[in-house]
Amino acid sequence: MSAYQSDEEQVEALKKWWNENGKASVAGVVLGLGGIVGWQAWTQHQTSIAEQTSAQYQQFSMAINAGNKESAAKQAELLISKQGKSVYAQFAALNMARQHLEQGDAVAAQNQLSWVIENSSEPAIKQIARLRLARIKLSEGDAAGAAKLANESPKASFAGEFAQLRGDIALANNDKEMARKLYQQALDNKVGSAGLVQMELDDLAVAAIN
Repeated sequence: MSAYQSDEEQVEALKKWWNENGKASVAGVVLGLGGIVGWQAWTQHQTSIAEQTSAQYQQFSMAINAGNKESAAKQAELLISKQGKSVYAQFAALNMARQHLEQGDAVAAQNQLSWVIENSSEPAIKQIARLRLARIKLSEGDAAGAAKLANESPKASFAGEFAQLRGDIALANNDKEMARKLYQQALDNKVGSAGLVQMELDDLAVAAIN
């Protein structure tokens, strides 16, 4: 993700500055040039931060892949506390949620995913976190909490996955007819786990016959 303005945006910013300050004194022009130098220094600083954050995430990924849970947790905590608005921190939180869940700590996993939903400005990342959080809630018996998250989701984003989720919620509420409709909707929207959804549909069909 780029934190920098495009060349065109910088040109437009300079044009606007000139239109607003064209009658300023030479001293004002000098200050303006100083501002440009300051902008360049700021962009260099931002580049340095981005590189450091990327390196920290690489260390986190290496720790995850090596199974070094303690080191991974420290790296994730550092990313989240120092660069919480970056996608690196949010991916680290998603990964830590999975780690917590694998260790049987559903509460910690939910806390990480809730943090991502609250702090990410990237719609896709928020949707992934919302899906995972809803599935944990459903597995923990909180169908109402899962449904609330599903209903908060934009309809066009991850449509197949959320249709499957809503189907699972309907099935948990023993609404088999609605589950069938939602599973079919998931297939129609190219859900990633199409094989699993088809199996769920087939099971419902068998149950209806019996």
